[in-house]
Amino acid sequence: MDRIIYTTMTGANAAAQRQAVLSNNLANVSTTGFRAELSTFRSVPLEGQGSSTRVFGLDATSGHLDQPGPAMTTGKSTDLMARGNAWFAVQGLDGLEAYTRNGALEVNAEGQLVTANGLAVLTDGGAPVDIPQNARISFGGDGTVVATLDGQDPINIGRLKMVTPNLEQTIQRGDDGLFRSAQGDLPADANATMVAGALEGSNVNAVEAMVGMIAASRQFEQQMKLLTTAETNDKTASQLLSMNG
Repeated sequence: MDRIIYTTMTGANAAAQRQAVLSNNLANVSTTGFRAELSTFRSVPLEGQGSSTRVFGLDATSGHLDQPGPAMTTGKSTDLMARGNAWFAVQGLDGLEAYTRNGALEVNAEGQLVTANGLAVLTDGGAPVDIPQNARISFGGDGTVVATLDGQDPINIGRLKMVTPNLEQTIQRGDDGLFRSAQGDLPADANATMVAGALEGSNVNAVEAMVGMIAASRQFEQQMKLLTTAETNDKTASQLLSMNG
C-alpha cells in the first residue's frame, strides 16, 4: 500500500509540474522574445527488496527551447531584434547583468535607454546608454547607437552589448524572466548583429502546448485512479483480515 502510494504520487507530481510549465508557456504565447520553458522527467527504478518493478518520476532537466521566435516588423526605431543566438544585455533589478531577447526599448524621463519594464540597457562597456535630450536615435546593424540633434552632426553614443552564449556558457531563466549565466557576466560578441524596426515573437507553439496539457491532464487522472484503486485494495484486505480474525 505505502509503496504504490509513493510511486503514484511521484507520477502525479511530475504530471502537475508539466501542466504548470505548459500553462506558463501558453500564457506567454504573445510575449515578445519569450523562450518556451522545457520540463523533462525520467523514470527511476525504486530500489529495495525483491525485483525493481516500481519506478518513480524524477525531474531530469529544465531549460528553455533555444530556437528564435518569428520576426515581427514594427517600423519603430527603438524596436530591436537580435540575430542568431545573440542576446541583449540589461541591468536587472538586483543590479547584476542579465540577458533578454525582448528588444522593445524606449527612452525614459531620465534620458536612459531602457526596456519596456524599465531595465537599463547596457553598452559593451557595461554602462547604461544615456541619450541627449530631444535627440533622435537610430541603431546600426552591429548595435551602434547614434543620436541626432537638429542642426548638429550625429553623435556616436556607443554600442549595445550583445552576447552569444556557447555550449560552455549556458544561461538559465530566473524568476524575473531574465536569463543569467552561472559563469558570471558573458563577454560582448563583436560579431553579433541585430535588426532595427522589428521584434522577435514568442517561440511557443500554442498547438503543441495545448496537446501537451491534455496529455499531462490525462496522466494526472490516471495517477489519481491508481490511488483510488490502492485505497479500495487496502479496504478489501482489511475486511478479509477482520473476517479471518
